[in-house]
Amino acid sequence: MSASLCLSIQVHQNDNVAVIVHDGGLDVGCQLVDGTILLEHIPQGHKVAIRQIPLDQPVIRYGEIIGYATTTIAPGAWVKEADLRMPEPPALADLPIATRTSTPAAALEGYSFEGYRNRDGSVGTRNVLAITTSVQCVAGVTEYVVQQIRQKLLPHYPNVDDIVGLTHSYGCGVAINAPAAIVPIRTLQNLMRNPNFGDEIMVLGLGCEKLQPDQLLKARSQIREPGSEASTVSILSLQDEQLLGFGGMIEGILALAEQHLQRLNQRRREPCPAAELVVGVQCGGSDALSGLTANPAVGFAADLIVRAGGSVMFSEVTEVRDAIHLLTPRVADQETGQALLREMAWFDEYLHTGRTDRSANTTPGNKRGGLANIVEKAMGSIIKSGSSAIVDVIAPGERIRKKGLTFAATPASDFICGTLQLAAGMNIHVFTTGRGTPYNLPMAPVIKVATNSRLAKQWYDLIDIDAGTIATGESSIEQVGWQIFHKMLDVASGREQTAADRLGIFNDLVLFNPAPVT
Repeated sequence: MSASLCLSIQVHQNDNVAVIVHDGGLDVGCQLVDGTILLEHIPQGHKVAIRQIPLDQPVIRYGEIIGYATTTIAPGAWVKEADLRMPEPPALADLPIATRTSTPAAALEGYSFEGYRNRDGSVGTRNVLAITTSVQCVAGVTEYVVQQIRQKLLPHYPNVDDIVGLTHSYGCGVAINAPAAIVPIRTLQNLMRNPNFGDEIMVLGLGCEKLQPDQLLKARSQIREPGSEASTVSILSLQDEQLLGFGGMIEGILALAEQHLQRLNQRRREPCPAAELVVGVQCGGSDALSGLTANPAVGFAADLIVRAGGSVMFSEVTEVRDAIHLLTPRVADQETGQALLREMAWFDEYLHTGRTDRSANTTPGNKRGGLANIVEKAMGSIIKSGSSAIVDVIAPGERIRKKGLTFAATPASDFICGTLQLAAGMNIHVFTTGRGTPYNLPMAPVIKVATNSRLAKQWYDLIDIDAGTIATGESSIEQVGWQIFHKMLDVASGREQTAADRLGIFNDLVLFNPAPVT
């Protein structure tokens, strides 16, 4: 096979490894563009040594040390997980903070989408009725009543997109007064405030739970009395003596739901500037191409959103921790930098308490996709944040406060991260994957970007955008970035459905609860 067909990518001139991007991998004897000849078959996404790497010397990718050689690695050899000893994470003390000086990119004007304006100034990309639950005990009833509303009521309200239940496993049998309990509690408080719910709040409780429904309403600055004509808040507890049997419960919930549906049905989409988008970016089922194709393209699109005046949040603490030294220079000021370090230190202690560390992040699928360890994964993960200054850092469960690029501190779990980004105010989600995942949310549209064309073809009806064309040279990062940007505007406007939405598949919410369970 000619060198022109032996596709590999060396990210940085100092790298001593390259990544095989050829579909199906490359066979022994293939010669890379730099002259390296493969000593063995190397699968797509895996690393090949392009220089000799002596024992205990650094293995370098992205211009960063991703490990130390546990044996001498010859040029052309497959660099496997066992060949690397993982380095210590960067120390959090004495990191450069807010040292990057660069000229801000020109404002991006003239881009808009059709959204739903809310009274609090936020904008929704969907018009959804949400039923918040205060305790897991009512989850079964909530799911039952959601189906009843969808079948019996929703057809009469054509301007309402859907009905969802915000069910979870929290609320009782938990230490709600423990300091860390603030995380799941404020997450629930802010979930009901997501802009896609139109400020119509229904809370379903049991009655005897520790987390009482009124505690979930404390995040609202003004609470109207339930029952008033202008009220947007309804609370119903299943133990209410006026509810006779299961049938009485369902009738009571349906009656309240109809009041909210009537108001939501009066809403209409209207032109809104792209500045009103709140974009959450995330990766799951990552491979070694994530940091070469999909994540850089998403990062480019994130910069476009910021230039348009919008909000972008990136997350996943364990996939940031080993690259923290690359992020602290990008923060807007010292206060933001200290907040970023504080979240890293909190999570370090959280993992230490659980007798593990950040190396537990990488999955068997990540490794089969060529990611040797969490250090390599982190270097590719942060690229989806783009190049904009980090203007704010929010703790788990907090609501986004500023326009621009925010780091929302969350675990890397797809479902927990997505839940926390929804609580932060996300109204559209961009999710990259190399191994493939059917992950989707009913509360906000999820645009799925494949890192490689093999996955895009295999999952042709689950993937929205194929970023694998970047690896083959058919497209540039900028071209795919613009494609993602325009896809966001179209999906946010309701002009297009995402692939997973067309199929009607959705994941449950999962709360992050670092507090004790009693």
